[in-house]
Amino acid sequence: MAPAFASSSQYDLIPREALLGNPTQSQGRISPDGKWLSWLAPKDGVMNVWVAPADAPDEARVITQDKKRGINAHFWTPDSAYILTQQDKGGDENFHLYATNIETAETRDLTPIKDGARAQMLKMNKDYPGRAIIGINERDPQFFDLYDLNYRTGEMSLLAENPGYGGWDIDNSLTPRFGVETIPGGGANIYHVNEKGEKGDLFQTIENDDFFNTNLIGFSKDNKSIYMLDSRGRDKAAFTKVEIESGKSTELASSDLADISNVATDPETLEPLAYAVNHLKSEWTALDPSIEGDLEFLKSQFKGQISITSATRDNRKWVVVDDAAEAPGTYQLYDRDSKTLTELFSSRPALADAPLQPMHPVAIKARDGLELVSYYTLPPGTDEDGDGIPDQPVPTILWVHGGPWARDGYGYNATHQWMANRGYAVLSVNYRGSTGFGKNHVNSAIGEWSGKMHDDLIDAVDWAIEKGIADPDKVAIGGGSYGGYATLVGVTFTPDKFACGVDIVGPSNLVTLMESFPPYWRPVLEGTFYRHIGDPAKPEDRERIVAQSPLTHVDEIKVPLLIGQGANDPRVTKIEADQIADAMQEKGLPVTYLNYTDEGHGFQRPENRLSFFATMEGFLAECLGGRAEPIGDAFKGSSAEILAGIEGVKGLEAAAKALAPGQKAD
Repeated sequence: MAPAFASSSQYDLIPREALLGNPTQSQGRISPDGKWLSWLAPKDGVMNVWVAPADAPDEARVITQDKKRGINAHFWTPDSAYILTQQDKGGDENFHLYATNIETAETRDLTPIKDGARAQMLKMNKDYPGRAIIGINERDPQFFDLYDLNYRTGEMSLLAENPGYGGWDIDNSLTPRFGVETIPGGGANIYHVNEKGEKGDLFQTIENDDFFNTNLIGFSKDNKSIYMLDSRGRDKAAFTKVEIESGKSTELASSDLADISNVATDPETLEPLAYAVNHLKSEWTALDPSIEGDLEFLKSQFKGQISITSATRDNRKWVVVDDAAEAPGTYQLYDRDSKTLTELFSSRPALADAPLQPMHPVAIKARDGLELVSYYTLPPGTDEDGDGIPDQPVPTILWVHGGPWARDGYGYNATHQWMANRGYAVLSVNYRGSTGFGKNHVNSAIGEWSGKMHDDLIDAVDWAIEKGIADPDKVAIGGGSYGGYATLVGVTFTPDKFACGVDIVGPSNLVTLMESFPPYWRPVLEGTFYRHIGDPAKPEDRERIVAQSPLTHVDEIKVPLLIGQGANDPRVTKIEADQIADAMQEKGLPVTYLNYTDEGHGFQRPENRLSFFATMEGFLAECLGGRAEPIGDAFKGSSAEILAGIEGVKGLEAAAKALAPGQKAD
């Protein structure tokens, strides 16, 4: 089909790989002692950790040797001697912790635990060099026991067996102080614990209405107080300091617009320096006068939001990112003493001259008056007067965030830029259930999966149609995880609203979803999912849950669906994709289904990302009429199995020839 707009076609087609492949560099960090810089970058096409002297970034060398999935996160130990990373097998989320010596580049698996067990980092402190407190669920897959780990030698000893806590809080002396016990039906009790983890007196109770907006975030230097984000007695979560012995709480910051979203503390004194509120955009406010000038300077230099990714122990140097919608992140070293910025790298320099588009923040009213903070991006060349409204309505993609207990925000967004470049407006909505906008926003979603949560999405689409943004006959819906569920709800509950759907690791049956969660999700299951959706073991709940499941309404589907799944996904298992794809095939409904044998909850390997997104691009071009880069050799090296609908996307059958022998291409 022809491109949707001649004006869009005048702009360069940005290569998929430039937008969605591995970044050239990412995750810039400075070591606590200020002597080293680190980042992630490809080695032989796989993301690994690189380090360089802080005063000689050009002398970088790779110190990890991952050859499969790639490393997606790294952090420094307090002594600046090691880089810590985590890795699982094929996306199963059973993580091991690894330490890499930055001098020798030797990497050690710190947690050689049995298959199926999972390790998590909990606490380190510079005053206890070499030590870390970690959690491992090897003894009981539901609960994490505490271990005292020497990350230099790999020696590890049991510190405390978990008697039933969903989480632990460790103080600055690396001593267990609190155990968090989920209350069935929602909420949590926080108990004092001794150094062996044994339960003491009740410290705090978090009622179910406050569960998503209230949590402990760190101890004061002397361990006598705890800092919290706290929505109790209010709607929006405030930043507070609670004296542990007396229980006295002091408010340090709050906002009527949104929850406190972030707090910056001094690495040495642990005193809070500034806080952020993320409503339409993230805005920092100084708590300590010593940081006020720094925030003002960065604001004057940046086009977008301020993001501080790391700091030296003396807090004199920061690695910062200018988070602007029209440019991928540029990492810079900020010297607080000289008030100077030194560019380190751009994460995607190939996009420097690309026609990236602005993101428009907007507050949309739902039908019941609830505010829905949303963001949309328009195709290039469609808004000549720059008023945020295209000259004529354009094909539109409603892209729904996962969670649902998460949020969309302002800033560079690869999906928005990619789809806008192909000729589509992209709309993302913080529907009820999204976090960051107060407890009423979260709790108004209780019982509303496929109900008011979906109404919010429809209201946002109707708003875009009324404003002249969206062509009502060319609206698609897509997303991952909960966004995949929302897609399936969209094409079943409101089948006349959308022209097609893209479901990535989305649940189709809420009963099988909750019955297949891994054991360590049990506290979350009882405290959140049962309250927000229902308990499938209760007949009255099960009936409602079945009715809210898209699989129940598969007969209503009228439009093509594209499904992407990771075979090892522990959160939304493969049965969720299998069920909906099988049901659609049985009824002769159009579905294309790609499964990735070495992925989990999303696609980490670039070969897998690029093959799925190439398919998605072709799928949407046929559905909405936008531009598409040919699939070409995008499947080379991927683990894709094409389990249904290979004929449903132009070029997919030819591209499947690149699959290895034995991979399915039905």
